[in-house]
Order: sequence, then structure tokens, then C-alpha cells
Amino acid sequence: MSEIFPTDTGALYIQHAELAPYLDVWQAMKKFCVNRTPNTPDQVWFLQHPPVFTQGVSGKPEHVLNAGNIPIIQSDRGGQVTYHGPGQLMMYVLLDLHRLDIGVRTLVDVLENTAVNILKQYGISAIAKKDAPGVYVKDEKIASLGLRVKKGLSYHGLSFNVDMDLTPFSQINPCGFKDLKITQLSHHGVNCRPMELACGLLDEFAQQLGYKNIQATDNTFTV
Repeated sequence: MSEIFPTDTGALYIQHAELAPYLDVWQAMKKFCVNRTPNTPDQVWFLQHPPVFTQGVSGKPEHVLNAGNIPIIQSDRGGQVTYHGPGQLMMYVLLDLHRLDIGVRTLVDVLENTAVNILKQYGISAIAKKDAPGVYVKDEKIASLGLRVKKGLSYHGLSFNVDMDLTPFSQINPCGFKDLKITQLSHHGVNCRPMELACGLLDEFAQQLGYKNIQATDNTFTV
């Protein structure tokens, strides 16, 4: 993906798409990181994917119980197998961690805290677990994390279940955990679209990392 924004290394630029294939977006993220320079502003991408299972770098095939007609993609993010589909918001964070002066653990904490704080705004109590990254509501997972950091540059990020068909999660051991229950916002009385959730996530994420200049546009990106 080409660099289309003016240089402002202190800004956070936002791009979004309603629905984009996982493989195309993954390749675009890698291309962005390869082509970026020390002056390239950080970006966050919000979007949804058509149905797909993705395996992390340490993903074990036995955690895919029955893929059925859903494709499986071997990704370069951390973690085990998970499912992405319409009604789930993806928040991909393409950041220069060296410039932010943070490590991977801090980025994980920020993403988890962002999700926890947004859920609190909806009146939902949630927690993060150090031994099982992600965000949970009463031991049911509502948001998952998977990152790749290369030469201090991050990509991949957070998936947040909003209002989706959760059935495919029963076809895998989500994140490598047998019998892990999955939940979503709509199960807790919250009626919103994924992109409506994105606004709150963005504000909370930017505040936690100290971004003062958020450049959100109405333009969708293409991959």
C-alpha cells in the first residue's frame, strides 16, 4: 500500500474498509512496513474480513477441528488459530515502536486496556489475562490479539466481536484453548455496527499512547 499522507510523525492516521479479504490486507500491511521510513506516520486500519480461519506462527493443526468450507491461512502473527468474519471489527496497528519508545508487552497492554475501557463505557465488566492474551467477559472471550513486530515495526492487532455468526468458533479450539467460550457485544445488549465501535476504540487507543493529532478520513483504502 502506498504512503498517501503528508509527513507528520506525531500524528496517527486512520484508514478503513467495510470488508476486505484477509490475505490482501495482510500483504498490504507487510508492504507498508517494508516501504515505511523513519518519517512515516503511524496508521491504524479498521475493517472486517470475509469468513476465514487464520493460524499464528506457533499454530498447531490439531486446533482446527473442522474447517468445513472456510479457508485457513497461515499467517505471521503471534498466537494460535482464530476466526474472522463479518460483524467482527479488526483493528490493525501499524506503529513504529522505537519512535514511541515502547515494547511489545506495552503495546499488548494498551490494546487490551483499550478494549476493556470501551466495554466499561457500555456497562460491561471485562478483564485481560496475562497467561491468555485477549479480553474476557465472565471467562468468555470477546476480543483477541495477534501481533507481528519486525525491526520495531508492528502490524496485525486486535479483533473485537461485535455482532457476528459465532458458529465457526466451534470448529476450532479458539486461540488453542479447548472449550473456550466466545461472546460478542450483541450478547450483552449492545446494538452497534463495527465501525461505530471503531470511533471509541480509536479515541481510547490514541489517548493511551499519547497521540495528539488524529487524522481520520472518510476515504476507504484499497488493497
